[in-house]
Amino acid sequence: MPDATEPEKTEPEKTEPADAVAFAVTAQDAPAAGGPAVLVTGGPAVLVIGIGADGWEGLGAAARAALAEAELVLGSDRQLRLLPAHVLAERRAWPSPMLASLPGLLAERSRRRLVVLASGDPMFYGIGATLVRLLGADSVHVIAQVSSVSLAAARLGWPVEEIEVFSVLGRPMTALHPLLQPGRRLLVLLSTAADAAAVARLLCQRGLGPSELVLLSELGGPAERLRRSSAENWSPQPDDPLAVLAVEVRPAPDAALLPASPGLPDTAFDNDGQLTKSEIRAITLAALAPVPGQLLWDVGAGSGSVGIEWMRSHPSCRAVAIEARPDRLERIAANAQTLGVPGLRLVAGQAPHALAGLPRPEAIFVGGGVSRPGVLEACESALAPGGRLVANGVTVETETVLADWHRRRGGRLIRIAVQRAEPVGGFTGWRPAMPVTQWSYTKPLNHSEPLNHSEPSNHSEPLNHSEAAL
Repeated sequence: MPDATEPEKTEPEKTEPADAVAFAVTAQDAPAAGGPAVLVTGGPAVLVIGIGADGWEGLGAAARAALAEAELVLGSDRQLRLLPAHVLAERRAWPSPMLASLPGLLAERSRRRLVVLASGDPMFYGIGATLVRLLGADSVHVIAQVSSVSLAAARLGWPVEEIEVFSVLGRPMTALHPLLQPGRRLLVLLSTAADAAAVARLLCQRGLGPSELVLLSELGGPAERLRRSSAENWSPQPDDPLAVLAVEVRPAPDAALLPASPGLPDTAFDNDGQLTKSEIRAITLAALAPVPGQLLWDVGAGSGSVGIEWMRSHPSCRAVAIEARPDRLERIAANAQTLGVPGLRLVAGQAPHALAGLPRPEAIFVGGGVSRPGVLEACESALAPGGRLVANGVTVETETVLADWHRRRGGRLIRIAVQRAEPVGGFTGWRPAMPVTQWSYTKPLNHSEPLNHSEPSNHSEPLNHSEAAL
């Protein structure tokens, strides 16, 4: 999903997906659980009306009556052209950039009856969610139309509850990767005529060329049409940019399986040896306990494997990878793109100093630098109450630090030993990897006790990267 927030759309008519006006509020944009941050106050409620490709004919009586009484109608050029001549309100197309202009446009609601047009369901990747964020839910009334997802599912005979939905608007195409699982059905909301071909290329790159694609254009309108092909045989054509692409994922025989469950194969990550190996990574992610919407710090990130798998567990999970070496930061960024979490935030620097000013996390993994003075103290201090701190180590010195923290803070201290079967001459034997000591700790909700710095808890030897352990 780039930085954590989606960029504003600057060309409403060109990039508006079948169901969305130019931009949408994402999980990262939205404020915390306290609810939306109201940025514009005062004035009567704004009425948002969803309109489909069938135009005026598809509107209900309430929507028609509201448009007949409106004095100003805002929408894209395409939406405004769907209104008949007897709607006498001033018609104003969205300016570019739209988001910066919204407060001024909405101020007119105090002087004139204002209606905002949206495609389909305004609360589905649409302007409705943005207006609620700006004005508050009580100041926005929505008359919704059938969404493009519902229309596409009806045409395809797919149960809506079994479909994954992805919008390319404001997101890198690589964010599709975690959804591309064998047998799954996806509906991809497109924003340009080139998007369908880009999805087909991505599928082929993943070894999913046999996947079946259906491009659904002008859904619900008189010009509605469907185009079918496999991803490997997809031919770019001048298609309608405001379309929905249906994908039924089918792997080639040699396709690599990259599930969303933790413990991806080590070969999925480009690395220089600084990699938390698959078995240890799965145990580590289980201890970190990813929760939708929560933030992880991956301290001493190495290849970024833990932060990447945290984000793959749910689309709303966020992570910050802190790493001192520039070459590893480049490798982390490439891994994040390849594995479908381009929103992973990278921070160059060494803990504890690089942690200053970062947003407060609900979980922290320390894979490198456990024995560096101040690292665990800074992590514990920054951790949100109820948050999880997990630290791994392979050296005696690091193990001593973890045992000391376990003695004073409690939590769970375990040692993980993995042996792998390998050839021994003409036979097979077990080759042990270095054991990993793991301390995991949940910060109490009422935590206030400072660490007793008079007791030794750190050593001054060089930074230890436990990701090289296995």
